[in-house]
Amino acid sequence: MIPLCIPEIRGNEWKYIKECLDTNWVSSAGSYVDKFEEDFLRYLNIKKAVVTVNGTAAIHLALKVLGIGEGDEVVVPSLTFISPVNAVRYVGADPVFVDVSRDTFVMDAEKIEKAITPNTKAILVVHIYGHPVDMDKIMDIAKKHNLYVIEDATESLGSLYKGKHTGTIGDVGCFSFNGNKLITTGAGGMLVTNNEEIGERVKYLSTQTKTLLDNGGFFHEEIGYNYRMPNILAAMGCAQLEKIDEYISIKRENALVYNKLLENTRGITIPAEREYARNVYWLYSIIIEDDFGITRDELINRLKERGVQTRPFFTPVHKMPPYMKCRHLDMTVTEELANKGINLPSSVGIKREEIEIICDIIKN
Repeated sequence: MIPLCIPEIRGNEWKYIKECLDTNWVSSAGSYVDKFEEDFLRYLNIKKAVVTVNGTAAIHLALKVLGIGEGDEVVVPSLTFISPVNAVRYVGADPVFVDVSRDTFVMDAEKIEKAITPNTKAILVVHIYGHPVDMDKIMDIAKKHNLYVIEDATESLGSLYKGKHTGTIGDVGCFSFNGNKLITTGAGGMLVTNNEEIGERVKYLSTQTKTLLDNGGFFHEEIGYNYRMPNILAAMGCAQLEKIDEYISIKRENALVYNKLLENTRGITIPAEREYARNVYWLYSIIIEDDFGITRDELINRLKERGVQTRPFFTPVHKMPPYMKCRHLDMTVTEELANKGINLPSSVGIKREEIEIICDIIKN
């Protein structure tokens, strides 16, 4: 089996985790929590980073700290993993779905203003599969309408928009370190911001609003959340982050191999990289057009029979039962891509000969 996307463990993971075990610092206290935050903010060139138990928790805290709640609306794409949309519901707000661009698969900034009402409080951008959204247009719209911008940069860690890291352009950026991400802690997430007041507030809420009293006891001024990342996971994150530039280079090289082997293949549209972007190609994603000869799902089955694991594009969230009654604009492109898109194996450790096998199966 050639897997879709599995972790790459080739650095100091064993060393750092063993240190946690040897010293008994396995929970939220310990040096690696602070180190992971500091290393991550330096990598992104941002002022504040706060680790969380997962990426969903980071988005939930972002919405909470920005004061978004009951009766508010948040503009989101429907072609996304459901996590950011669920987080909007966690705070009692309503998602409003907009369409995506056909070449990049991400939120179409040209269509956002039509979704804005007096109740709109934020735009939640999701940089899916590694390509950045056109953030200049997003930020212009946000400024015009006095909206917050939250970036879910989970799938685009390492991608650049006009030289800036995704996740660092809006008011808040959020990341996940699930097992299939570019770098992983097994589980875990991170919230980043250039607003230190927001960062401190997030840290406070994520640790149960805990204040240490003079006698060693705890006091809590308000309701908080148990969204801490354990030291043992942060240790793995530190080791993974040391390898991130190498992993990005490999991902981009593999995408070039895919592009070369699949370009000019009838019925295949390869992924774009617009002039403003560095696409990290977290997942290498193609479109199976009508003239390919078989459907996307038939191709998935044939690849599976040959030992190749793939995944269709995300099912549109506005088509799922919890969100069918939510407001949305025309979703023609989203629904077409959901029916035609396929993610091909994209592990850092995939071999060139495996990419050649996959492309041969597709072309033949």
